[in-house]
Amino acid sequence: MDRLTEMEAFATVVDQGGFTDAAKKMGISKSAVSKHVSSLEARLGARLLNRTTRRVSPTEIGLAYYDRARRVLNDAGEADALVTSMQSAPSGLLRISVATDFGVNHLSPVLGEFLREYPDITVNMVLNNRYVELISEGFDMAIRIGELEDSTLRARKLAETTKRMIASPAYFEKYGRPEKIDDLNEHKLLHYSNQSSGNVWKLAAPSGEKRQVRTAGWLTVNDGQSLLNAAISGLGIAYLPNFLYAEAEKDGLVQEAIPDLPTEMLGIYAVYPPGRFTQPKVRAFIDFLVHSFATKGPDTW
Repeated sequence: MDRLTEMEAFATVVDQGGFTDAAKKMGISKSAVSKHVSSLEARLGARLLNRTTRRVSPTEIGLAYYDRARRVLNDAGEADALVTSMQSAPSGLLRISVATDFGVNHLSPVLGEFLREYPDITVNMVLNNRYVELISEGFDMAIRIGELEDSTLRARKLAETTKRMIASPAYFEKYGRPEKIDDLNEHKLLHYSNQSSGNVWKLAAPSGEKRQVRTAGWLTVNDGQSLLNAAISGLGIAYLPNFLYAEAEKDGLVQEAIPDLPTEMLGIYAVYPPGRFTQPKVRAFIDFLVHSFATKGPDTW
């Protein structure tokens, strides 16, 4: 006989307190339940149930076996539910956290195609420039750029981007172009206020040496687009990802400040809570983003 069926029959007898109610619960005959339990006891070589004319109760061994058997049966049920869930059509509310710069410029433009492809999914996209706690704040997933700080989350890389220092031709004409990292001390730097390191740029010299630059500027702001606008208007040098300034560079509105420096690479990731399986709506959106950004990066934004 099937081992799981034997375990289910035994556990149901314990749960229901007798063979008659167990048979009703399982939708089979009382004699079939009895045969399953007898077969289980014969295979294990132990009596699992005390049978009297009035009631049925587990023996000491039977009670210990019941605890383990119930866990196995619950896991089996979850496994069945997992398969059903993974084969079901993606649906429901999908709540996403994404940095404002990337969300406005690259996520928003592709959302329409995704929603048309998955009409049973509704999206709530929250644009902000702070680190959110996915589980406690109720997010299904987030898009994060750069080094991942939380190793407990599951992650899938979507693309890569470079990060460079840029400024307008008018700025370089007025203040000159820096030739090396030390020259930045004489320039106006535009800072991003949400950096954990404060108004400090961490740069790599041509030798590979890691350098830190801290210089006051005319503007500190928590929005990358505002920094780009400031750079275009000639207020200073900004240190930004390529996905944000690529169009401005193509149009000649900004230029790279020190082209000879090593290029910093940043990964762009979809992150989501850990678990034994991924919700269909989350899996569908991540697969969609991987396809949408397949031709992007590091310098092709």
